[in-house]
Amino acid sequence: MGIINREFMIVALTITKFRSLTIPFAFIGMAILRLPLWLSKSCRFWKLMGSGKDAQVDLAPDYKHWAVLTIWDNRNDCDGFYRDSFVMKWFSFFGIESFTILLNPLSSHGLWSGIQPFKAEKTNNIHAGKIAVITRAAIKFNRLKEFRQNIKRAADAMRTAPGFILSAGIGENPFFDQATFSIWTDADSMKNYAYKSVDHADVIKLTREREWYREELFARFSIVDSWGTLNGTSVEL
Repeated sequence: MGIINREFMIVALTITKFRSLTIPFAFIGMAILRLPLWLSKSCRFWKLMGSGKDAQVDLAPDYKHWAVLTIWDNRNDCDGFYRDSFVMKWFSFFGIESFTILLNPLSSHGLWSGIQPFKAEKTNNIHAGKIAVITRAAIKFNRLKEFRQNIKRAADAMRTAPGFILSAGIGENPFFDQATFSIWTDADSMKNYAYKSVDHADVIKLTREREWYREELFARFSIVDSWGTLNGTSVEL
């Protein structure tokens, strides 16, 4: 086994399913867990988020599934957070299923809350194997109806696309700030869906023509590690 480089940026995403009886504590967590994340000196960026129904890319919010995204300068800081932090202990205590994936940025374009959170090394552009993608958009209020009328067909096409492995819908709020996380067998499969799928290509065209978003981001990642399951599905590295 080769030596693992623990110094590159780590993007960590955890999606946890809460018990029905503990849903109130999920809402409480979205408020109180901001403080330890904000106070963390080694966490470069973080988002506490909800999810779509059954953690999927869906218009209806799901009050059982919740997510935390964090960014770290290295694997050691990330591991310490998952081992010792009050945030992850909260998710673990109230959750009945959890999926975590660690990522290294390959490329990123756009902004999230006014900043570019994912810093990719130039040498990371060439990658073979499984690839993860995060697309995130802040939707304009006067374009919300059009967005909602069109996004479902793109999500349905993604779940049946060749090379698709897993996806999740996440976001800071269920209507105006939404993100899609997906995993693909390789970059070509992801590109074929993004640019050759009729439904998705049409939605991209409408996005540009109708100017749905006030802010958007597209980022690709290699997969560093993963554990747990999402709706019973795990990712084999």
